[in-house]
Amino acid sequence: MGIDASIRNQFPILDQQVNDRKLVYLDSAASSQKPLVVIEAIDNYYKTVHSNVHRGVHTLGTRATDAYEGARENLRRFIKAQHHEEIIFTRGTTTAINIVASSYGMEHVEEGDEIVVTYLEHHANLIPWQQVAKKKKAKLKYVDLTADGRVTIEAVKAQISDRTKVVAMAHVSNVLGTINPIKEVTQLAHAVGAVMVVDAAQSAPHQQIDVTDLDCDFLAFSAHKMCGPTGIGVLYGKKALLNAMEPVEFGGEMIDYVGLEESTFKPSPYRFEAGTPIIAGAVGLSAAIDFLEQIGLSNIEAHERELAQYAMAQMRGIEGLTIYGPEERVGLVTFNLGDVHAHDVATVLDMQGIAVRAGHHCAQPLMRWLGASSTARASFYLYNTKEEVDALVTGLHQTKEYFSHGF
Repeated sequence: MGIDASIRNQFPILDQQVNDRKLVYLDSAASSQKPLVVIEAIDNYYKTVHSNVHRGVHTLGTRATDAYEGARENLRRFIKAQHHEEIIFTRGTTTAINIVASSYGMEHVEEGDEIVVTYLEHHANLIPWQQVAKKKKAKLKYVDLTADGRVTIEAVKAQISDRTKVVAMAHVSNVLGTINPIKEVTQLAHAVGAVMVVDAAQSAPHQQIDVTDLDCDFLAFSAHKMCGPTGIGVLYGKKALLNAMEPVEFGGEMIDYVGLEESTFKPSPYRFEAGTPIIAGAVGLSAAIDFLEQIGLSNIEAHERELAQYAMAQMRGIEGLTIYGPEERVGLVTFNLGDVHAHDVATVLDMQGIAVRAGHHCAQPLMRWLGASSTARASFYLYNTKEEVDALVTGLHQTKEYFSHGF
């Protein structure tokens, strides 16, 4: 399938047993596992490089600064941004979107304005905009979905108006795997003078992103979903927009001049990176990018799509199982098994060594749209195999039998 066993072997955590069964990890949409090259890059940084960055003139300070800023340049190249000033390191996707909402949103959205979102949004790309709308007395508008959970251009057009100031949309749904037409929606947003904010948490790990081609104004993603460490993510923003925005945190690193009564701030990216930055995290994320690019994002995407299609074909043979979302999707399958609660499904699968996610997936409005309180989700990544999909299907059959008759 284009991903050989030698790549899988680079993830040491996968070589273990859970509940006396070989681990089948199908929860990468929540957080991916880490290859040795990333673990070793972080380990090496702390063993040989670590110091604080930017202000130190000693050797270790210079090495750490070079590693940190080198990671920023690697990220710029990875998403094809035009300027390194457009790459801001954050704590993750959630923090990145909150920066945009708290700064750009609060400064530019006024009473009676509109913010357009979809029912597909993760809470991280919904609640910040709810808060902006609430505080600024603006209107939050939702794009309708097709019956299988897709966003159409016609539905977007129906919600965007001359009062629209922000369009916020996931590139890929973390629940349905829906791939949204970001480039076309961005054009619609720009036509009315609105900015486009993209949650790329579920797309950056799986497909090549070109922010210049998309022409989006802001884009956010997290390292931990793409073989990198936890606690670090990226906010991309167009340089002119970022430099016109007010910082949301204040302190060291982000200042230019500090007086007794007034202070001035550095330009982007430093105006949004107050305090000691996430240096080791940036090193780990940069190593993860190198790792993914060596395999090839197109190969990873094709591998996952094949697994998802294979999984859906096998799972449709299970009586009473419902699969949610469109046929065309990224590498995940969200489902319910009859009347069995998703948490119970996940618990019985875990007894068989199979890790899936269960709950509302931080998408409660979408759950209500689906008519479900919760769902189970199996998500695939570059290290998963068809044999693991077979194990999932067998596990679901056994789960159904368990709740029908008991073991």
